[in-house]
Amino acid sequence: MKFVVLLLASLLLPLTAAAHGISDDHKQGILAGGNLEYLRLGAIHMLTGYDHLLFLLGVMFFLTRFGDIVKFITAFTLGHCVTLVFATLCHIRADFYLIDAVIALTVCYKAFDNLDGFKQYLGFEAPNLLGAVTLFGLIHGFGLSTRLQQLPLGHDGLVLRILSFNVGVEVGQILALAGMWVFLAGWRKTASFAKFSKVANLLLMFAGGLLLLMQLHGYQHAHFSDDFPLNKDEHYHLHQDMNRSRDPGPKQPGATGETPPQNQSESQTQKQKQP
Repeated sequence: MKFVVLLLASLLLPLTAAAHGISDDHKQGILAGGNLEYLRLGAIHMLTGYDHLLFLLGVMFFLTRFGDIVKFITAFTLGHCVTLVFATLCHIRADFYLIDAVIALTVCYKAFDNLDGFKQYLGFEAPNLLGAVTLFGLIHGFGLSTRLQQLPLGHDGLVLRILSFNVGVEVGQILALAGMWVFLAGWRKTASFAKFSKVANLLLMFAGGLLLLMQLHGYQHAHFSDDFPLNKDEHYHLHQDMNRSRDPGPKQPGATGETPPQNQSESQTQKQKQP
């Protein structure tokens, strides 16, 4: 039963975790630490990347043969390595909220597949799993690239920096997979696995759905801030925090010449003064 408790706790981590990004402290550390810092940051990013970890957990959930685990994880790894390196090297960018929203959908997809949802609810066999995992690896790699491109990469030694980050991601992935393998191998030996595996995958789908809503909410805040009924001062500072996670360097309040209104009544007074 303790395995079930641990699994449920791991699946519910996204409920309290904010979307993982690149902090200003890490950006400053990169400037001082060089390629080893890129490697370390890649490992940290994977180990704190709840969307990546939840997808890998879904992939491994019913795999019992070591050869199958190697096959699927290799397909996923090759996929995310290709887009991580290629998109970063070619400076291909996209809104990271939207990319992470798609990654959250891959978590839902794998949980739905684990529940045999395609056959039971849609009436057809699930698409080829190896192909799906490879495709999703490409998407996850693009998501990693959008984060890497927030760092001060520069031009000299760019390829080595990208490869260092990628190696760090692989190190973090190996550590995460080792923990998942030990956990799942132990849980499968208990009677509770057959009893609670469906519940676990339902929670996995719920966690993916919650991550999707979190990313879409972040996207709306970043692009449609006027649609949110916050007072202006709170809204201003919230977006200052968002901008710090999105831009290569920290922004200071008032850098654009704008001063945040002190409260909602002041904002309303300003509007009344306008012709």
